[in-house]
Amino acid sequence: MTTFSIENFGCRATQADAAAIERALRAGGFARVREHSDAAIVVLNTCTVTAAADAQAREAIRHVHASNPSARILVSGCYAQRAPEDLAELAGVQWIVGNSHLAEISELLSRELHPPHPAGTETSGIIPIEALAAGEMSLARGPAKILTSDIFAQSAVLTGPASAEDGEHTRPTLKIQDGCNHRCAYCVIPFVRGNSRSLAPDRVVEEVRSLIDGGAREIVLSGINLGSYGRDLAPRISLESVLRRILAETPLERLRLSSIEPMDVTEDLLKFIAREPRIAQHLHMPLQSASNRILSAMHRWYRAEHYERRIDLIREFLPDAAIGADVIAGFPDETKGDFADTAAFIERLPFAYLHVFSFSPRPGTAAAALPHQVAPAEIRARARDLRALSVKKAVEFRASQSGRRHSALTLNRTGENWTESLTGNYLKVRIPGRHSANEWHEVVL
Repeated sequence: MTTFSIENFGCRATQADAAAIERALRAGGFARVREHSDAAIVVLNTCTVTAAADAQAREAIRHVHASNPSARILVSGCYAQRAPEDLAELAGVQWIVGNSHLAEISELLSRELHPPHPAGTETSGIIPIEALAAGEMSLARGPAKILTSDIFAQSAVLTGPASAEDGEHTRPTLKIQDGCNHRCAYCVIPFVRGNSRSLAPDRVVEEVRSLIDGGAREIVLSGINLGSYGRDLAPRISLESVLRRILAETPLERLRLSSIEPMDVTEDLLKFIAREPRIAQHLHMPLQSASNRILSAMHRWYRAEHYERRIDLIREFLPDAAIGADVIAGFPDETKGDFADTAAFIERLPFAYLHVFSFSPRPGTAAAALPHQVAPAEIRARARDLRALSVKKAVEFRASQSGRRHSALTLNRTGENWTESLTGNYLKVRIPGRHSANEWHEVVL
């Protein structure tokens, strides 16, 4: 039986993709091993949201090849979709499979390792999806083979029979939406994920039930633009409607939302969450900047005052909720004054944590061609300041929860006499004793 290992880079959506790839490979007769050094095939599922993410993927490829030269490396995901020829030049890479073809990876490897056709029939150039049936892939550069096609032709969300053990997480991710119809100036993701598309609600409920049958007690719903869920379906439905179905039709104990755009955090949605104790009181809303001038240049469709209104609504209906945000440091033409506005905005509002990104120009995006790029050293300094602010906000949020009682789910991390657990409002708590993962415990913070 051919062995494989898999490593994921990036967001919750890529985690879900990696879990789907793993399920398909297992179903195809491949055996998962934990260590890349023990694997015949190593799958690296990549991110490309920043230049640092690209560099991380390249470094991982080099490390795998150095430590296990006989391994055949398959690179998948967003970086593979955006720049497959670049990855094809790296030693050890055998296959590059873009997001357009993730669902075909198991079949691809089965055909490649046990070809039903004579060797030497490959064609040159990057080829469309229908060519897989003929067992063909391109020989782009060197020995690496590329399989990718127009991501905007995609009409499905990659998923599959679910298992609570996917990715070795106690809180599995279920991706119910993929792609994005917005074109933020800095973001390459729509070009590697395609237009927004949603998993049918019946299928969502089916997947949730499957995860519960596998032992899941908390499930994280994810998407590239989760708040747009259902707008592409006929008839059109809302995110709230599929949440209602999950809670009404399954015994799921806790449901958590991943990142959701601020303008999709409506008063109706917050009232619904406030009435439902099975939904985690945790909202992650990308901010990116609190300078209206920079938000306009980013092609974001809200302004700082709109975002603040969402914060006010969350505090009104969910006073103990954790509020997280993405922030970009050093967008082109961001002055020290613009950055100061963002820092002051974050300082005075009740954020629980930040995800800080240093701006890097992504090929093909509008921001890559903008003048007045901020110096790299200045970007690094601003990112450090934001990360320090994130630590300060996390301390303040934890202090605000002192004395509160919460239900916490044990995770896979233990010490000599403690077990890490996670509350509904996203606080990690060490409870006394060593406990199995996936257990509920009542904690007082």
